[in-house]
Amino acid sequence: MRRCLLSALTAGCRFAACLFVASSAVCAQAAAKPAALFTDNMVLQRDIPAPVWGTADNGEHVTVSIQGQKMEATAAEGRWRVNLKPLTAGGPFTLTIESPTSKTELHNVLVGEVWIASGQSNMEMAVQNTADGPKHVANSANPQIRLYTVPRHGAKTPQADVVGRWEECGPKSVGGFSAVAYFFGQALEQQLHVPVGLINTNVGGTTAERWMSKESLDAVPQLKAMPKGQGANDLYNAMIHPLIPYGIRGAIWYQGESNAGVAWHYRTLFPAMIKDWREEWKEGDFPFLFVQLAPFMPINHEPMDSQWAELRDAQLHTMLTVPNTGMAVITDVGDEKDIHPKRKQPVGQRLALAARALGLGEKIEYSGPIFDRLDIKGSEAIVHFKHAGSGLAAKGDKLTGFTIAGADRKFHNAEARIEGDEVIVSSPQVPQPVAVRFGWANHPVVNLWNNEGLPASPFRSDDFPLTTQPKEAGK
Repeated sequence: MRRCLLSALTAGCRFAACLFVASSAVCAQAAAKPAALFTDNMVLQRDIPAPVWGTADNGEHVTVSIQGQKMEATAAEGRWRVNLKPLTAGGPFTLTIESPTSKTELHNVLVGEVWIASGQSNMEMAVQNTADGPKHVANSANPQIRLYTVPRHGAKTPQADVVGRWEECGPKSVGGFSAVAYFFGQALEQQLHVPVGLINTNVGGTTAERWMSKESLDAVPQLKAMPKGQGANDLYNAMIHPLIPYGIRGAIWYQGESNAGVAWHYRTLFPAMIKDWREEWKEGDFPFLFVQLAPFMPINHEPMDSQWAELRDAQLHTMLTVPNTGMAVITDVGDEKDIHPKRKQPVGQRLALAARALGLGEKIEYSGPIFDRLDIKGSEAIVHFKHAGSGLAAKGDKLTGFTIAGADRKFHNAEARIEGDEVIVSSPQVPQPVAVRFGWANHPVVNLWNNEGLPASPFRSDDFPLTTQPKEAGK
C-alpha cells in the first residue's frame, strides 16, 4: 500500500513538472514588440531609410508594414530591426509589426520631419511658462505636430529603451512641453506643410559632457584636464542612447550656461559632442542647430572680461568650424535678472530658419551678421561680415556694443557706423587699433542686425588669451 502511494505521488510530481515545463515554454515565446519610441501618433522621418526595431525571441521572424511596403527581419540576441525604404510625407497611416506569435498595429502614424530637442533648462522651459504662455497653449491644437518627451534621469551604462508615448499637439499635451522645441516645430510645419515630430530630451542645469558617450569623451586628449560635471555621460546613457538610430532630420540644442566656467574647453567639447551624436546615428553630418547664450546679469557699460562672452565665442567657433551647424543669436531676448528669458518664440523661429536652409536646402537667409575679417586703415578698423543679407541695419540712432583696442590689448568703448556691408569702428583713445570686439559682456547691449531681421552675433577679432583659457594654451 505504501509503495503504491509513493508511486502515485511520484507520477503526480512528474506530471506537474511536465505541465510546468510546457507552460514555461509557451511563456518563453515572447511576442515581437517594438521599442518604446514606436507608439500610436508617432512621426517617422521622410525621404531616408527609417529604422524600426524591437524585441522578440531568437529566431522569431518579424515583418513590418507601412505605405505598401513590407520589410522582414529575424530576431537575434532578443532583438530585431528593419530599415524601411524612404517614406513619403503624409498620413495618418497604420504601421503593422507581425510575427508567427503576435501582431501589433500602431495607428495614426505620420511621416514628415523629426527633430531631437536637447540641452538644459532653457530648452526644458515649458510653453506654459513663457511670455503669453496660456495663449499659446490654448491655440496649440495641431494634429500635424506630434510630441514625445523622454523621462528625465541618468544611468551609469547605456540603456536600450525609454518609456514614453507620442501625443498629438494640443492644449492637453503642449503646456509642459519644451517651448523652444514647440515654437520650432510650429514654424516648420507652417512653412513646410508636412507633419513634424519633436523628441524632447533635456534636463536643466546640465553640462555638455553629460550628453556625450564615455568613449567619445575619453577619446579627446584636450578634455582630460577639463573639470567635468557630476555624472558625466549619464544623460547620454539614459536619454540619447535609447533614441538611436530613430530616423531624424537633425537636432536642436540650447545649452552652455553650465559650461561657462570652462568656456575655452567648450571650443573642443561641443564639437566633440556633435561628432559623437553624428557617428552614433550614422546619418552623416545631419543638421545640428543651437542657440547662442542670451544676455543675462546686470548690464555693465564698460568693457569687461566675461565667461559668458567666452562661451558665446566658443559657440560661434563651433558654427564656423563644424560642418552643417547653425546658430540662433538671441541678443534681443535676454533678461538681466532671469537666466530663463521668457520670450522663446523668436528662438524657435530662428532655429526653424536654419533648419530650412541647412536641413532642406532652401535658399533663404537664416543667420544674422557673422564676423568675417578685420582691416585696419589708419585710426579706423573696418569690420567685414558674412550673412549681411540684403544689408546691415542699426536698430536705434547709432550702433552700440563695439569696443576697440590697440597693442596694449586694453579695450575702450568705440564709435561705430555702417557703410555698405561694413562697420567702421574707431575711438580717439585708440589711435592705432589692432582688435575689435562686439557684444563682449555678460549682458551685451547691441543693435546690429541685417535687413532680414536677424541680429548679429557677438564676436572678437583678436586671439588674446581668455580668462577660461589654460595658461599653456595661450602661449
